[in-house]
Amino acid sequence: MTYKVYMLLNCKNNVTYVGYTNNIDKRLSLHNKSKGAKFTRGRHWVLIYIEKHQTKKIAMKREYLLKKNRTLRYKIKMEYLNKIYENSYITAI
Repeated sequence: MTYKVYMLLNCKNNVTYVGYTNNIDKRLSLHNKSKGAKFTRGRHWVLIYIEKHQTKKIAMKREYLLKKNRTLRYKIKMEYLNKIYENSYITAI
């Protein structure tokens, strides 16, 4: 079984959340139904980053690193937002 480390973005207030799971679709659905982690309740989340790992132990270590490394989280968020901006700019032309 593979585990996924993911990052969510709440576009309304630009907040990110990092977690891990073995079923990303179910987990994202729970977050958006306010049944996920307490921090995520009452907000709409968009999946902006995902990475796969072979064991739960490795996924948990990676999740911990992403949660603590604000610089890396900011970089991932900005890459996502830049892609969105570029795609909307191209579409508008």
